[in-house]
Amino acid sequence: MQAVILAAGMGKRLGKHTEDVTKCMVKVNNVTLIERMLGQLDVLDLSRIIIVVGYQANKLKDFISTLNIRTPIVYVTNEIYDRTNNIYSLYLAREYLLQEDTLLLESDLIFESRILDHLLDEPYPNLALVAKYESWMDGTVVIIDESDEILDFIDKRHFKFSDISDYYKTVNIYKFSKEFSRKYYVPILESYSQLLGRNEYYEQILRIIILLNRADLLAEAVIKAKRVPSGEVWYEIDDIADLDIAESMFTQSASEKLTKFQNRYGGYWRYPQMLDFCYLVNPYFPPQQLMDEIKANFEHLISSYPSGLDIDCLLAAKYFRIPKEKVIVGNGASELIKSLMEDIRGNVGMIIPTFEEYPNRLDEEAIIHYSPGNDNFAYTADDLIDYFGDKDISALLLINPDNPSGNYMPRQDVIRLAEWAESSKVRLIYDESFVDFADSAEPPTLLDDGILRRFPGLVVVKSISKSFGVPGLRLGVLASGDPNLIAKMRKDVSIWNINSFAEFFLQIWEKYQKDYAYALRRFKNDRSIYLKELKRIKNLRPIPTQANYVMCEVLGGMTAKHLSECLLDQFNIFIKDLSRKKGINGEYVRLAVRNDEDNKLLLNALDIILNGDQSTPNITGSISELDDARLPQSADVSYFDQVH
Repeated sequence: MQAVILAAGMGKRLGKHTEDVTKCMVKVNNVTLIERMLGQLDVLDLSRIIIVVGYQANKLKDFISTLNIRTPIVYVTNEIYDRTNNIYSLYLAREYLLQEDTLLLESDLIFESRILDHLLDEPYPNLALVAKYESWMDGTVVIIDESDEILDFIDKRHFKFSDISDYYKTVNIYKFSKEFSRKYYVPILESYSQLLGRNEYYEQILRIIILLNRADLLAEAVIKAKRVPSGEVWYEIDDIADLDIAESMFTQSASEKLTKFQNRYGGYWRYPQMLDFCYLVNPYFPPQQLMDEIKANFEHLISSYPSGLDIDCLLAAKYFRIPKEKVIVGNGASELIKSLMEDIRGNVGMIIPTFEEYPNRLDEEAIIHYSPGNDNFAYTADDLIDYFGDKDISALLLINPDNPSGNYMPRQDVIRLAEWAESSKVRLIYDESFVDFADSAEPPTLLDDGILRRFPGLVVVKSISKSFGVPGLRLGVLASGDPNLIAKMRKDVSIWNINSFAEFFLQIWEKYQKDYAYALRRFKNDRSIYLKELKRIKNLRPIPTQANYVMCEVLGGMTAKHLSECLLDQFNIFIKDLSRKKGINGEYVRLAVRNDEDNKLLLNALDIILNGDQSTPNITGSISELDDARLPQSADVSYFDQVH
């Protein structure tokens, strides 16, 4: 068995990274692609490695000569690399394909070593390594049958997004037998290159072989797919965005991997196998029908300007039944928080630990902290009134339920706090982004015109992302009975501060009130089960919560950081490490509440890491076991019946 590596390309899309070196000499976390790949091949006892070079060939050969590679290396040079594609590079190495069974690789790949083992361990002689198609992938895909035989190669020109459920992406690692190359691949490669040109991709030859085989013009020229097992990582690096993602996937330590993921602050759809228990959304909303309605209007929305801010405020006001002049819509609650906090003069009272977006907008000297001082980070309205009663503050921030503790203050206590604030000439900033998740017999929200009239100094902030499960739309609302504040903030934000998709959501969401109420009921049932199971895990102490997350103390000598690293590195689960958060003295993490299936995966992983338990926790009362006959009754409860 030998290996052929195609490494002649220029890698122009990598910009400055390939100005004076070839693409495979680009470093991922200080290790070049070619160094990593050659090291992986060197342990396979291959007879030789053939490398087709071109751009910056001498630099590449000089660099490889410094590596401690035992396997003999042979070079083939593509002198016209700037005018040809990889089909010509492979054409130049065709004589080697005739001599031995071959592993064919492209040099811009990074992958786990065991991926090669799967290919070599498979007895079938002609294989293409493939992975289920994901949105980040680019290039040739294949369609395979139930026996993993490849039925077709689909290039970019014939790619249909409507068929992506049937697609598998080629990893660009192949195994060909000498017989396959001699009888089929090389003869067609030679003819195709001479007749149709050199600026194509070598997969086109495979497509021709498959088509000829389907027409019974070739005998047993079957190419099968070898699927990359779930959880095994690979990436193809074409541009600087790919390079950035690869560096977060192939770090040299679990600690470095966690840091890189934390610093991304989102965009985790690029890691489709990762479970995100860090960022917080509603797992059961929006419903599929709402998603389908947005999809049906996609082309119209993407080609249309959104309305101005005034219309967006009207849509939000209509939903929450408050006057338009008392509400402002933001590009996420974060835009509104920035504008609001920059308008504050004087000191601001805050409970710590808290959501950092608020204190980050102020000078530290302007913040007066209150720490609950108990193991559950719990506090009441009386605690806040007693503490801040003699403090010189112009505003008080209350996040309810609190983030990250999940502490919940009932509505009547919040109103009592608002009465104190109004009489003390303190502006109460009330963030109710998670309040819809609270178990409450009374309407929990303060987005109510009667409340805003009663307390003109009150400011109510709500993140639509968290409760309605649409963080990608970036939507938030702020309401107040203070007309001067609202008018000033409207001048501060852009007239087109939200896009057409977010505006369309505001336009249609009222139709789905019953679905939202049902989603909340379903969520609360799941959270109850989740909390019960978390309590069963030794060395973990969950704190009571009314939000869509659970703050947990990590016991038994393990640090929160190490637990977070293990979950990400071993199980591809991302959680929030709270150990460096202001106001926390100890080892704490925050775990989102996701759907029942995902929650079970996290519970099992926690048990394994904290206690070495390989068995799945005995979770009872799964939401999936709800009697279907109950669903219409649950869905008939409107949003306003439940939270207004």
